[in-house]
Amino acid sequence: MTTPSAGHIDSDRARAALSAVRGEVAKTVVGQDSAVAGILIALLCRGHILLEGVPGVAKTLLVRSVAAALDVDTKRVQFTPDLMPGDVTGSLVFDSATSEFTFREGPVFTNLLLADEINRTPPKTQASLLEAMEEHQVSIDGEPHPLPSPFVVAATQNPVEYEGTYPLPEAQLDRFLLKVTLPLPPREDEIAILSRHAGGFDPRNLAGAGITPVASPADIAAGVAAVRQVSVAPAVLGYIVDIARATRMSPSLSLGVSPRGATALLATSRAWAWLSGRDFVTPDDVKALAQSTLAHRLGMRPEAELEGVSVSAVLDAAINSVPVPR
Repeated sequence: MTTPSAGHIDSDRARAALSAVRGEVAKTVVGQDSAVAGILIALLCRGHILLEGVPGVAKTLLVRSVAAALDVDTKRVQFTPDLMPGDVTGSLVFDSATSEFTFREGPVFTNLLLADEINRTPPKTQASLLEAMEEHQVSIDGEPHPLPSPFVVAATQNPVEYEGTYPLPEAQLDRFLLKVTLPLPPREDEIAILSRHAGGFDPRNLAGAGITPVASPADIAAGVAAVRQVSVAPAVLGYIVDIARATRMSPSLSLGVSPRGATALLATSRAWAWLSGRDFVTPDDVKALAQSTLAHRLGMRPEAELEGVSVSAVLDAAINSVPVPR
């Protein structure tokens, strides 16, 4: 009888701990399981996630609940039109005692940064996050300051109000590994939400709701290492590439999936396979993550938008045009 290796034990323990996060978050947030899974996948891939939904669907509560269940540091920035880059990254402050400038860290120095309503701040402040998201560091006056590990940006935006907003440019959207839409809840879930509030639930008191840390940064690190060991067959790699290439040939799109987007789909598929208890990627994993990983990277042609064609429908058509490997 073979004995499981220490690596397998760590991997199994990390998977169990991260899977338990979903149960903890369910104590405060009804439904929205795909958004919780998206945040976990972003953590495992060292990526970032964009959460889109109308006001009142618990975007902020969701991120706070995940952070509480993960036992990681979290900070929140409310993005507004007058927010400056230094308000996010930090700035140099003059110390009169030493007559020197010292660096005061901004809220970006955390494990899970909630960037609330990111499309409400001007492009200059939006761009201040780009280096942090891509390089996991902040440069102030030419001096790099590394960010903690793990570091994930969970940004939210409201899709229905456009007055006073600054839509994220394609280059910044492409930096988000995933984009997940939080829908309005079905009737049963909405009744459950009201029942909780009628019973005294306070969304500002997560400890009172019974959320306890069930996973640690060590579990996340073990999960990151395990995901890198998930195997991908050549046929599945070809499937991912063919989906990306199919979007570039779509007459409805002005911008298809780039090689970075294909790489992102590979990463998210591996993370989902590992969370599902497998050490290999299937075509179903790729299909399950394609919409949330690729849709926000696509650009629609104006004539297609006028005809009412949706990005998700175009992406579905591209996926369905590619033969599934057997």
